[in-house]
Amino acid sequence: MKLLVIRHGPAGDPDAWKAEGRADALRPLTPDGKNDMRQAAAGLATLVRNIDVLVSSPLVRAVQTAEIVADEYDCKVVNSDTLEPERDPEEILKWLREQGLTGTVGLVGHEPHLSSLVGYLLAGKRISFIDLKKGGACLLGVTSPSPVGGTLEWLLTRRELGRLGEIR
Repeated sequence: MKLLVIRHGPAGDPDAWKAEGRADALRPLTPDGKNDMRQAAAGLATLVRNIDVLVSSPLVRAVQTAEIVADEYDCKVVNSDTLEPERDPEEILKWLREQGLTGTVGLVGHEPHLSSLVGYLLAGKRISFIDLKKGGACLLGVTSPSPVGGTLEWLLTRRELGRLGEIR
């Protein structure tokens, strides 16, 4: 199985959003963030030919990111609260095992959850040792969705992905 781990794109300022009394879960991507993610999704498509299942956190900024990626890949988005911020990485792995998924699975979520998930898959520790920027992504090879034994194939920023999308 391949896991394509994607951090949501640039969203509005969380402090300004909170100061207006709005729930963080409703904070959307900025207009520039949407454009940046379209370019990044085009770059992703040069590296990963297809996504069999695209799973997203239910928070608005992640769903919007997932929808942009889904448009590029012509696939559907499944929401899972196991990708919400601050969730234990084991929760998404349990969900993946229960689904019996194979092929390439895209995961769209938040930091520090995603980098902790990557650390868990690679080293069996719920620690972050990668820097997954907004709109960035990494591809992992895993024999099964379980801790330890995964392989990091690549890790790219949103800008690097966007440049790849320009040359396709």
